[in-house]
Amino acid sequence: MRPAEEAGRTRAVILTGVSGSGKTTALRALEDAGWYCVDNLPVVLLDKLVALGAQAGGQVQRLALVVDARDERFLPEAPRIIEEVRRSGTQVEVIFLDATDESLLRRYSETRRRHPLAGEGGTVPEGIAAERRALEPLKAVAGEVVDTTAMTVHQLKRFIHTRFQEGGVQRLGVTVVSFGFRNGIPGHADLVLDVRFLPNPYFVPELKPHAGTDAPVRDFVLGQPDAQLFLEKVADFGAFLLPRYAAEGKSYLTLAIGCTGGRHRSVAIAEELARRLREAGTEARVWHRDVDKE
Repeated sequence: MRPAEEAGRTRAVILTGVSGSGKTTALRALEDAGWYCVDNLPVVLLDKLVALGAQAGGQVQRLALVVDARDERFLPEAPRIIEEVRRSGTQVEVIFLDATDESLLRRYSETRRRHPLAGEGGTVPEGIAAERRALEPLKAVAGEVVDTTAMTVHQLKRFIHTRFQEGGVQRLGVTVVSFGFRNGIPGHADLVLDVRFLPNPYFVPELKPHAGTDAPVRDFVLGQPDAQLFLEKVADFGAFLLPRYAAEGKSYLTLAIGCTGGRHRSVAIAEELARRLREAGTEARVWHRDVDKE
């Protein structure tokens, strides 16, 4: 039983962000995970949707909805409406999906779609700029901004599943992301740590084909004295930092661990760090962004 459901408390996740950033993909991932999903809901109807869910005899306690620039008329009211719904006892999280203008232009070029805010005869760049302005109120209250520029559809789905797999988050939760610097730093990371100082299994022939989740690589990486010292210092840092983030009202933290390719060292360290965080009582999940890349 999920903590939020035990308390009979409704949880609502608002997916927002620029067109082409992956909102539909994220919503479908939540639908696959059993959430009740609504696309393009005017934000002024959020309280009505929550109330309808409550009238369903407790059967609808996890709501996910997309609110975007198609709701431009009511977006300035979003912060006030969300706060009112929260005061009514509903746990509301706002996730803002973003991407660079260059990647959005490429995606629109590939799909040959017209930007919804481009207007009659307007260009895609003009539409993107107008949309960013319209979404400023929602982005300002987002608990997490996720940069999907470097994500494939499958990676975004995995991220959403990892982020929401436990249902209700009642305290500060941590996602530990392993990645490769050559593929870019995760844009949504709150903290980034570099483990390229550790010996690289890539240059050990018998270890190169394996990932950091495999025992030979894991033992090689964690067997380094510097790896153990690094983990101890990060754990001490976390013991200091996490309660202070929680005291400031932050509900989620993304910690990125990077090595060169994101397949060996960062993966092994991320797995071990998440395990230690869990042992210390922190809700910790792991996502290996680049482990399948060559």
